[in-house]
Order: sequence, then C-alpha cells, then structure tokens
Amino acid sequence: MKKCLPKKVMRFICGLFILIALKAEAQKDSAKAEMRAVWVATVDNIDWPDYAGSSSEEQQAAFIRLLNTHQCNGINTIIVQIRPSSDAFYLSLYEPWSQWISGIQGMPPIPYYDPLTFMITETHKRGMEFHAWVNPYRAVHNIFKSSISENHITKIHPEWFIDYGEKRYFDPGNQDAQDYVVEVVKDIVKRYDVDAIHIDDYFYPYPLPGKTFDDATSFEIYGRGMALPDWRRSNVDSIIFRLFSNIKKIKPQCQFGVSPFGVWRNSDRDAKGSKTQAGPTDYDYLYADILLWLKKGWVDYVAPQLYWELGHRATPCEVLIEWWSKNTFGKNCYIGLGVYKAGSNAAWKDKTQLPKQIEKIRQTPNIQGMMFFSSRPLENNVNGWGDSLRLNYFKKPAPTPKIK
Repeated sequence: MKKCLPKKVMRFICGLFILIALKAEAQKDSAKAEMRAVWVATVDNIDWPDYAGSSSEEQQAAFIRLLNTHQCNGINTIIVQIRPSSDAFYLSLYEPWSQWISGIQGMPPIPYYDPLTFMITETHKRGMEFHAWVNPYRAVHNIFKSSISENHITKIHPEWFIDYGEKRYFDPGNQDAQDYVVEVVKDIVKRYDVDAIHIDDYFYPYPLPGKTFDDATSFEIYGRGMALPDWRRSNVDSIIFRLFSNIKKIKPQCQFGVSPFGVWRNSDRDAKGSKTQAGPTDYDYLYADILLWLKKGWVDYVAPQLYWELGHRATPCEVLIEWWSKNTFGKNCYIGLGVYKAGSNAAWKDKTQLPKQIEKIRQTPNIQGMMFFSSRPLENNVNGWGDSLRLNYFKKPAPTPKIK
C-alpha cells in the first residue's frame, strides 16, 4: 500500500505548482523586453514644470500626474532633462538652480525640495526607469533673455565659451571645459540613483546661415596639425569616451545613452550612409561619429531622432529605421519618434502615422524599442495616440532591455 505524503508537504507542492502556473500566466500576459520611453523637456518649461515659479507642491503634483498618465499608457522609462543649460534641476555641487524652476537662475524651489530626488523616487515607485538627460555643451539658452546667476560657469570661466546665434556654448575643443562637463556628470552618478545618463544631439551646434563657430583659438592650441573637421570629431569622441568610462567606474549598472540627429551621413557622401538627402548630418556638421562610438562600445544605447513621417521626400522614417537596424554594432537601438509633430502637416494629422511607425519598428530586427518626444502631446492624448498606446500597443507591460 502506497504511503501518502504528509499534508504539509502536499500543501507546499500544491503551492509551488500554483506559483509556477501564475508565473507562466503572467509571462504570457507580458510583452517581451522593449524600451517604451518618453522625453520630459524642461527647457522653456516645454513639458514640466508647468511654468517657472510654480510652487514646489504644484511642481510635484504635476510630475505625479505626468507619471501616472504615462504609466497608465504602458510607458516604462522617463527621460527627464535635468541640466538644460549648465544649470540644475537638483542640488548641484557645480551649477546653479535652473531658471525653469523658479524663474530666476540660482533660486531654489520654494518651499525647498530636491526635484531630482523626488522624481527618481516617484518614478522607481511605479517600477519605471529614470534616465537623467544632460545637455553637455549648451551653456546659455538665449544670451539676450536668459537669467544668468553670478556663480554660473560662463561668468567664472568666460574663456571656455563661444557665442553662436542667440546661444552660448562650451567650446568642445577646450580641454578644461571637457574636464568640467565630465565632473558634472560624475557628480550626478555618484549622488543620485539614476538608471542612465542620457545626452542629446547638442555636440557642435547646428550650422546657422552666414555664421561661423569661432573655435580658432582652441584649434590653434590643441589642433596638433589635424584638419579642422577631424579635430572637431576627435573632441566629441573624447567627451563620449570619457563620460562612458567614468560612469562605468562609478556605477557599472548605470547606462550611458546618446540620442543623435537621425542621419549619420547621406549615401552621396559615404557609401555606408543612408539613402537620404538630409541637410545637416551627424558626421559632417555636428562632428559626431555615432558609428565609431557604437563600434568601440562607448555607449550602451543609441536613440536616433527620426522625427520625420513615413514616406518623407528627403528623410523617410522607414528608410532610416532600416538603416539604423543594420548599424547598431550589437548595442541597443531605440527609435526616437516625434509625437510633437502632431497636426503640423497632412501626414502628421493622420492618426495612423504613429501606429504605423510603431509597427515598422517592431517588424525590424535589431531595434529594441522607442522613445517619444515629448511628454505633453501624449499626456494630452493628441490624435488619440495615448489611447492607442494604452489599449493596443502597450496594453501588456514590458520590462526594459538589458545592457548588451
């Protein structure tokens, strides 16, 4: 006669089977790993805070509403611009409080709180990643209108900067300026629980008609006989490598991502380039050799800004999705989509434009997700796209991709 197992053991085994079944069911209801991110722009209060000078309570309430909306829509990552113009949305050891918090650069939020600590805590509380978006080289957003505090780096070291158009930029060729930017980023990674440092496309500035970016002094000092374009590219290569290396020394699990302009080079300039007719390009105008950084492993992910519609005459979104999928060098690639374009022309009035782009991304190999610029259009459900994400494309939750 067979002996029955003790009741405690039977209960344990039954419980184990139930857990396995529940886990299997949960996995069935979850999507595979996919980046589903939203950029939150703070410069000029594009997305948050609602206005400069709003109270701390208003700022916090607005950010919680923003998070809750995106969480409901299936977003798993928030990318917040915490250093828009050599200023800070956190208690920085190097830079003044941002003017887009209080209205006056250098003035903290009232009543006092640390926005970055608050944002990270609330984002992580919802199971989402927080990527800290840093503008590396833009120092003054508008030299005629911006509030600039007495302890701003442009006042302390004016020799590091170049005015170009209405903006003031760090000179990327100035080694002291590079050192400073690296220290600012190291400070963030050391003191805050960010999941990534994220930089955008502001390396050398986009060209302005009839204007010259006057970096002749630093070129004379540091050029070492190189051609000017090669020297400029080497300066950008240098800051990328240094940022990546220092981030990983401090916190290996912290990612480093770059969101470049969507066209590396046109194929009429380089056989490796895309079949596009872009005006400015990363390599030739912004001096950003993204492919080199991917090949060398100096970034964890790339998020090209493909803010054009499908079938665009010069830079078709679908052509560029295919091109980037073939040039990831094994790194994660997330496509930047321009929801801010909603209603701007016939293509972007079409409610199916964004869904078609998402479907194209998901049908293309080597693309691990997408990032939407920017938050407010999705919060406002323009073209019903927030509903579309929640009810269709992001209905099932998805984890973020792992570092490769």
